[in-house]
Amino acid sequence: MCEDETEEARKTWDSIASGWDVQVGDEGDSNRILNSDPVLWEFAGDISGLSVLDAGCGTGYLTRKLHERGAKAVGVDFSERMIEIAREKSPDIDYREDSCSDLGTVDDASLDMVIANYVLMDTPDLEGTMRAFNRVLRDEGVAIIIFSHPCFPQGTATVLSNEEGVNYHWSFNYFNRQKRIDPPWAHFKSEFIWFHRSLSDYWKAFKTAGFSILDFEEPRLTEKRYHLAQNKRELTNGKSRPYSVAFKLQKNCISKP
Repeated sequence: MCEDETEEARKTWDSIASGWDVQVGDEGDSNRILNSDPVLWEFAGDISGLSVLDAGCGTGYLTRKLHERGAKAVGVDFSERMIEIAREKSPDIDYREDSCSDLGTVDDASLDMVIANYVLMDTPDLEGTMRAFNRVLRDEGVAIIIFSHPCFPQGTATVLSNEEGVNYHWSFNYFNRQKRIDPPWAHFKSEFIWFHRSLSDYWKAFKTAGFSILDFEEPRLTEKRYHLAQNKRELTNGKSRPYSVAFKLQKNCISKP
C-alpha cells in the first residue's frame, strides 16, 4: 500500500512543482517566514561546517539557506521535477532524487543534522522515514522536524465574524490514521494528498526509531516580528492559529560493550 501511495504522491508533487516554487520562492511562504522558520533556526543553532540534510527539499529554498549559513548541505526529494527546479536555481548545491523513507543515496551515520520542514504529513511511510533519518545520522546527531499541526486542520478552519476566533471542523475520527485529499487552493489547480496521524502517532514513531526529544514548540508570530506581517489577517492568524508543530530530536547513542 505504501508503494502505491508513494507513487501517487510523487506524481502529485511532480505536477505542482512549478506552482510550489512560486508559493515558497526563495524565502519561504508567509507561514514559514512569520511563524516556523524562526523556531527552525533557533533549534538548528550554528550550522557552519555541519553536514545537514534537507529532507523533502522541494525546490530548494531551505537548502540554499543552509548553504548560505555555511552548512555542507544536501537536498533530497522524491519529486523529479522538484529536484530539476532546485538544480536550475543552484547548480552548485548537491540535490538528489531520493525518497525520505529510504534515503538510498545517503550513507549510514554520515550526517550531523537532518531537517524535515513540512514533510512528515506528506510521506505515506512515517515509521520508515524516521528509521531512515536515524540511520543516516551520527550518534547524538540532531533531527529538526516541522509539520502541519495534526490537531488543528487549517483546511477546515472557519473564521468567526469578529475575525478574532476560529472554528475547526472534523469530518473524520482524529485518532484514525488515513490518507486525506485537500482541494486546490491559492494558485494551485491540483488536489493535495497528505496523511493524517495523531500527535501521539508521531511521538511514538520518533521514540521507536531511536530518538529522544530535546525540545518542542508550536510556532507562532512573536511580538518582535509583528512588523513582518503584510496585513491584519496575517498578523491575527500568526498570533492566534496553531499552524504547525516543531520537534528537536536527538539520535540515541547506543552503548558499545
